[in-house]
Amino acid sequence: MDEYDAPEEPLFGAEDHGRRKRRGCALPGCLAVLVALALIVGAGYFALSQGLDSLMNRFGSPEDYPGPGSGQVLVEVHEGDLGSDIGSTLKSKGVVKSVQAFTDALKAHPDESIQVGFYEMVKQMKAADAAELMLDPANQIKDTVTVPEGLRVADIVDILAKKTKFRARDFEKVLDHPGSLDLPAQAQGNPEGYLFPATYAFPPDSTPTSMLKDMVDRWKQAASDTDLKNASAALGYTPTQIMIIASLVQAEGRGEDMNKVARVIYNRLEGPGDQQGTNGRLQIDATVNYALDRTGVVAVSTDETQNTDSPYNTYLYAGLPPTPIEAPGQDAIEAALHPADGDWYYYVTVNLATGETKFAHTYDEFLGYKNEYLDYCQTSDAC
Repeated sequence: MDEYDAPEEPLFGAEDHGRRKRRGCALPGCLAVLVALALIVGAGYFALSQGLDSLMNRFGSPEDYPGPGSGQVLVEVHEGDLGSDIGSTLKSKGVVKSVQAFTDALKAHPDESIQVGFYEMVKQMKAADAAELMLDPANQIKDTVTVPEGLRVADIVDILAKKTKFRARDFEKVLDHPGSLDLPAQAQGNPEGYLFPATYAFPPDSTPTSMLKDMVDRWKQAASDTDLKNASAALGYTPTQIMIIASLVQAEGRGEDMNKVARVIYNRLEGPGDQQGTNGRLQIDATVNYALDRTGVVAVSTDETQNTDSPYNTYLYAGLPPTPIEAPGQDAIEAALHPADGDWYYYVTVNLATGETKFAHTYDEFLGYKNEYLDYCQTSDAC
């Protein structure tokens, strides 16, 4: 019998003078204990090191490059970006070494803020230098282009050609083969109405294709924000029809009147009987001007309304024109999706300077407002 098989000795044996003899352990059991101890010690070390790192981040100096850095990096600041968001972008692009160093540098300038746009930075900058560069508006790459609401594709191309280094024909080549623009299926390859009006900060390396695609992508954002697909279905229309209506609202309405103009359009499309004498014809001047390839607000003549044979002539043809006639903004899309309540079939802008518009249910009421407009024109050069 070896010592591991020996019976346990009395607690106070004569030979050990009160000391109990220790029992041994089997090899596998000892290894298990050693492994467990190693894991405990390792976990403790990891927790301690993490705690020390946390304390260093909290009380010590965050990691930072000495600067001045080298190379070129283009950084974009988006609408709503916080200092930490900008710091994360800078760190991911190798401009600053830590987000904390950058946000700490911003705290030295509590009354200043970084503007939305693009900035040309260098890699491995000192955080304080990066902050000072971005806080100075003079360092922003200001290659921005504003496209107002209510423009046709041709007008948008003219603006892009004037505001960028590209020629109109460079954009026209892309539009002639619009597959690269990822237009929505409902556009059927026609970008009219789908180049969204907004202010764009195009990166310096932009191309005509990328610029136009940015505008289509911005339309998609507006379609999502307005829930275009579901809201259209709730009205009993397709998204394509709503975009056409929105373009008409954009051409004819202002501010709160947009919802009323939308209601007039729906009343004429859906109204009972002869729709107060309109017979489903929208009779919108802007559609005739589109058919005649005229831009801006131009009064149409009776001859033009009666003799312009085009599906866009809503004086001759009932229902909606085939496509949008211009690019509606988000307000016009919202108005088309949420028309006001009312029984109007007519409207007249009686003051072109203020945009005051009056709405009528009957044709006789409309004639009264039309005479008010004609009286206004006697004393105004705006007509």
